[in-house]
Amino acid sequence: MNARACTLALAVSMALALPARAQHAGHAPPAVPASPAPTPSPPATTDPHAGMDHAAMDHAAMGHAPAPADGVTPALPRDPIPVPTDTDRAAAFPTVHAHHMHGTRPHAYWLLDRFELVDADHGRGMAWEGSAWIGGDVQRLWLRSEGHARAGKLERGDLEVLYGRGVRAWWDVLAGVRHEAGEGPSRTWAAFGVQGMAPYKFEVSATAYLGQGGRSAARLEAEYDTLLSNRWILQWRAEADLQGQADPVLRRGAGLSAVEAGLRLRYEVTRQFAPYVGIEHERLFGATADLHRADGEAARDTRVVAGVRVWF
Repeated sequence: MNARACTLALAVSMALALPARAQHAGHAPPAVPASPAPTPSPPATTDPHAGMDHAAMDHAAMGHAPAPADGVTPALPRDPIPVPTDTDRAAAFPTVHAHHMHGTRPHAYWLLDRFELVDADHGRGMAWEGSAWIGGDVQRLWLRSEGHARAGKLERGDLEVLYGRGVRAWWDVLAGVRHEAGEGPSRTWAAFGVQGMAPYKFEVSATAYLGQGGRSAARLEAEYDTLLSNRWILQWRAEADLQGQADPVLRRGAGLSAVEAGLRLRYEVTRQFAPYVGIEHERLFGATADLHRADGEAARDTRVVAGVRVWF
């Protein structure tokens, strides 16, 4: 090959290489990832918890006992209880005077425990028993009344006016007068007794009477309420009369003269008003029974009763 041909071939080769080089020159070289900049250290702070590992936080420094390795929590240390002094005892239990201060305003309570129609063996009639008091927590004036009538005529009834004084919780001692009237002569008695709430919520009353001519008598009463529901209440009642001396004019013999026992089922429409039905049995004893038999009356009597109980 001559020199002219070699020169021409070299020129053609260079012309073909220039466009390819220019094309590669238009592309940027692949980016090389830059190494991350070092993280600056956090600035100093006054937060005591900054930089703390909460998973391994020192609980003792926060007032908590450290969790023991064996899982048993040790008892926390406690301050010993100081021994009480006389000053501490005086502050906890102040001296209580014998006389308590009570309200000076008087209060009153009225109870018509029985006001009923009676269907007895010897005929129909009515009966009542009630009590009332007015006064304070310790001293009270008591009124008590009980009686029965038949065919619109009072057979026997009494009224008691008593001074009562509370001697302990639920118990009063009583003193006063009793007047009774009806068929036969009237009688007036001096009365002394006690009444209150016995254990197991038995309401009891015991009264002794002294009359003219050396007469004496006593009356014992007991009542108990059985709550069948919030409004249905079954009342048990018993009463016994005793005579120190015989009183033939009133057909009363010495000793145990009469016992009444019965039960009444009441429904409290309100707490102050309760109708009821019931049954009651009366039995005479000793010379009293003999005096009634001599007049053609039975010594026993069973009565069906229906009435109402009211208090305010």
